[in-house]
Amino acid sequence: MQNSRIVLAPPERRELRRRAGRRSGRADDAKRARLILGLAGGQTYGEIMNTLACSQNYIVRWKSRFLEQRIGGLYARHQGRKPAQNAAQLEARILNYTRRGPRDGSTHWSTRKLGKTLGISHNRVHRTWRRVGLQPHRLRRYMVSDDPQFEKKAADIIGLYLKPPTNAAVFCVDEKSAIQALDRLDPVLPLSPGRAEGHGFEYYRHGTLSLYGALETRTGEVVAKTAPGHTSAEFVAFLAQIVTQQPKGRKIHIIADNLSAHKTKGVAEFLADPRQVKLHYTPTYSSWLNQVELWFSKIQRDLIARGVFTSVPDLSRKLLRYIAHYNKAPKAFKWSWRNPSQRIPPTHASFDTLH
Repeated sequence: MQNSRIVLAPPERRELRRRAGRRSGRADDAKRARLILGLAGGQTYGEIMNTLACSQNYIVRWKSRFLEQRIGGLYARHQGRKPAQNAAQLEARILNYTRRGPRDGSTHWSTRKLGKTLGISHNRVHRTWRRVGLQPHRLRRYMVSDDPQFEKKAADIIGLYLKPPTNAAVFCVDEKSAIQALDRLDPVLPLSPGRAEGHGFEYYRHGTLSLYGALETRTGEVVAKTAPGHTSAEFVAFLAQIVTQQPKGRKIHIIADNLSAHKTKGVAEFLADPRQVKLHYTPTYSSWLNQVELWFSKIQRDLIARGVFTSVPDLSRKLLRYIAHYNKAPKAFKWSWRNPSQRIPPTHASFDTLH
């Protein structure tokens, strides 16, 4: 059966497309929007009935309402069921059971498992969880620093980001250790329309190396080197490399974590040498304060995760080539502080000692 075609104004078409493509909201609103778009596109009743799994009466009813009131008429007239008299008690029972957890040895509830236990519909459980924002299937891990000087150390580092010392360079330093030189045994299937890039399951591991990186916070430029491992001697040699690339007499501030290789006698001797280098340690379990970790995640995504390396020297060459290309247009990370009035203020007294 053919329909009389509906003519839509551009604003109406945009709004209907928005409703039809919306991933949240009521499914029946999206269905009615697709119905009107189908009629406007010249689809027959039969085509629409097959696509939307609806009846002819459904199409006639909503077409008539649209022609009378346009988009304003596309709302459900059904008032819904009255809330049950014991709705509050049932919801409290659902929440109480959810927080206690199941007794069958599993770690969390599903809607169907809790619904079966309480003798109610799993949709009722889902609606309650959604209203109060409970998501038992999700887990979020966290790590709390046990450093008694967390506030002082964090303020010191944040001060270097927000108020860097005048005529001084600030570097975030760390090593990305045990990078594997993985070579695929099967050929890589190239990206094509409708198909993702394919990597074989089997690989050959040629060996590993460590990547030392120093991110200059002002420019975003990276100083890097590769090494067989991450030892104290390699760390000291990398610090010396950073110093030699800076103008003579410039003060250098190094932000590093608490790795044992960063606190050896060799490192102390290097810092005691009059080279105007000061090392700032992040609090324990606070790698998020070190900006070079953000850059390491970038090179992990861009190169390491999907790279194919035929040997350890090939891995080293590709890492350094990527870094050389990145340094042609480096970009500094913008470190922001959402609420300076809370906990660690950016005007901490220790900032004055950095100049």
